[in-house]
Amino acid sequence: MSRNVPFFNYQKFYTQNEAELMPLIQDVCRRGAFILQKDLQQFEENLAKYLGAKYVIGMANATDALHFLVRAAGIGAGDEVIFCSHTMVASPASIYFAGATPVPVECGADHLIDPTKIEAAITPRTNTIMPTQLNGRTANMEAIQEIADKYGLMILEDSAQALGSKFDGKCAGTFGKGMCISFYPAKTLGCFGDGGCLITNDDEIYETIMLLRDHGRNHDGEVVMWGLNSRLDNLQAAILDYKLKTYEQDIERRRDIARMYESRLGTVPGMTLPPGPDSDPRHFDIFQNYEIECDNRDGLRQHLRDNNIGTLVQWGGKAVHQFPKLKLNRSLPFTEKMFTRCIMLPMNTMLDDEDIHYVCDCVEQFYATGVKSRAA
Repeated sequence: MSRNVPFFNYQKFYTQNEAELMPLIQDVCRRGAFILQKDLQQFEENLAKYLGAKYVIGMANATDALHFLVRAAGIGAGDEVIFCSHTMVASPASIYFAGATPVPVECGADHLIDPTKIEAAITPRTNTIMPTQLNGRTANMEAIQEIADKYGLMILEDSAQALGSKFDGKCAGTFGKGMCISFYPAKTLGCFGDGGCLITNDDEIYETIMLLRDHGRNHDGEVVMWGLNSRLDNLQAAILDYKLKTYEQDIERRRDIARMYESRLGTVPGMTLPPGPDSDPRHFDIFQNYEIECDNRDGLRQHLRDNNIGTLVQWGGKAVHQFPKLKLNRSLPFTEKMFTRCIMLPMNTMLDDEDIHYVCDCVEQFYATGVKSRAA
């Protein structure tokens, strides 16, 4: 029987918890507590405790958080920052707008930055490595840290998609001098609009970001530096704090869905799945996305669309270095080939088991009935 499995159900995102959320929303509104109130402070403290981090700073979105982090870390004109080209353009944009040069490198088989490609990109101007902790997985930070230590480089993490993801028991975002997290509605911890935060264990970066996000004003209201305006809305903070209480259960549900995909699709010819949730004890993946590689990606996507299943190819099907007007002028063959094969299947806590089996049935049908050859 045909089902409808959207890639992300934004309506259900709200309605499944409406009864609990409405009193919370009403409480914030009746108090008139909209900007930099106790709800934001409480959420920042609770999230810091969850991550094992010293500071969490709520901001308007993860893009702002990354831009401010690069600025607070002292990156500027003449510097080069190495990043993985399999990322959203927001990552290197933070480097570019600081006046530095973004230097893209290859992703590896797990779609994260390939540590073996970093050293070849290092020059006398390199001062930072910016790994993107993508799709809910943390990169091999041991290998990256060894390179950073060898060459005296900073590490800044773009962890927008990796809240709670771990490597060797340590959360994404707590390896370098700081990182950003996104609370966009489709994220593992999403709010009802834009939102993000910056995480750091560095006192100096914390103090600088606190000034930058509020017009350069200190606790006494004195303007002590040029600043901007990027504060996480207090109502969104209250919603996020409510959702944080069940976050671990939400992550386990995502990992269960990944196990179902692995069980059903792991032997499909011409298809490569992401590392399974139980495949490597060093990695604890939260499965923000379920990004696979497959033969005839576009044909499969159309077949799933015809069967009312939503999919997504990240960033319009291009790595950052493949946008010619950005003038990054790099050839990254592995990443380029991967972008002809990658597609994301539905992955969120609003899916039930029948939805996942329906998706798998349709994928299996595509590769078993000749649809592949007709669509190629």
